[in-house]
Amino acid sequence: SSKVTYDRKHSAITEYDLSKVDIRALLEGFNWLHVSGITPALSENMAQACLEACKAAKKLDVRVSCDLNYRKNLWSTEEAGRVMGELMKLVDVCIANEEDAEKVFGIKAENTDVDAGVVNHDGYKSVAKQLSERFGFKRVAITLRTSISANDNKWAAMLYENGEYFFSKSYDVHIVDRVGGGDSFGA
Repeated sequence: SSKVTYDRKHSAITEYDLSKVDIRALLEGFNWLHVSGITPALSENMAQACLEACKAAKKLDVRVSCDLNYRKNLWSTEEAGRVMGELMKLVDVCIANEEDAEKVFGIKAENTDVDAGVVNHDGYKSVAKQLSERFGFKRVAITLRTSISANDNKWAAMLYENGEYFFSKSYDVHIVDRVGGGDSFGA
């Protein structure tokens, strides 16, 4: 299995002085802000930066999307739930998977076992609906991955919008490098 090392302690991103940044000015002229769940996990400073950026975006009528991206090596589920819970109140589009929704917010996809190759669409519908009801998201996008082996997955997606569910077709994906899969989905 792969192992990722997050060597970010005392890095520029974690220690940047936010009082030097006019976040509203940075967002002028843009219509979308995307925040990764990894960024606020890097430090309390970055958690505050993400929150301030999302607040500024809302004041400027800029859409906000966020990928939950829970990483156990960066913070506890309790801390992630607290910080991400505040951010989610400002998010229009939530990108998630069943594992992150469960670990961060206790929302579980019923009758689903990704590792065993069992994907239950009704379980994902429930996750999206619960996320949307709790935080008021306009849309919830969920990645649906079925592990065939370490190198091969089936990958699909679901979009929840206005009480409706839309499922993509399933794609067979041969994994060359797992890093960035969620980012490519978000893009």
